[in-house]
Amino acid sequence: MNKDIIICGVGGQGTVLASKILAASAMQEGNTVHSAETIGMAQRGGSVTSHVRIGGEARSPLIPFYSAEIMLAFEPAEAVRNLKYLDKSGVAVVNTAPTKPVTESLSPSGYESAVMTEYLEKKRDCIFVNSREICKPFGSEKFFNIIMLGVAAGSEKLGISKDTLLSQIKKRVPEKFVEANIKAFTAGYEAGQNAGK
Repeated sequence: MNKDIIICGVGGQGTVLASKILAASAMQEGNTVHSAETIGMAQRGGSVTSHVRIGGEARSPLIPFYSAEIMLAFEPAEAVRNLKYLDKSGVAVVNTAPTKPVTESLSPSGYESAVMTEYLEKKRDCIFVNSREICKPFGSEKFFNIIMLGVAAGSEKLGISKDTLLSQIKKRVPEKFVEANIKAFTAGYEAGQNAGK
């Protein structure tokens, strides 16, 4: 399999863990994987972009512009910012719930996710997920990174099996949170299956 996947969001959303689970899952299935992260100035709230390149064709860990087959965007503004990496026929899995930067609370500029999601929908094939809604049963949005992996797997756009991803989740999250993360992944997987219909 050859596939380029871009994962983007802001610090604190778990994008790096999601990219590590994705890369490890692809390797478990026998693929060559290159990955890299570019992290913004702020540890929490700064832009975070992960590049995951699966297959022997990649010569660099960074995805060239307009080459990624799939984008997992944990924040709508980051989806717009990273759209340049997504192939014209690529699919974007996008969180519609914004994580507003600190500067927005200090000097409101009218930051609205609806404008960004409308823009994205016109530009690419999109699967929209609202983190606040889908995470309600789990009591925290901290599970959203695992839910996003589930959505991508359920949509059949990812190319990595559900069982492989679950095995890596079990290895990489603290033992006391494994059961909740499996439930979160399953909820995402079901949402992804429904989005593909």
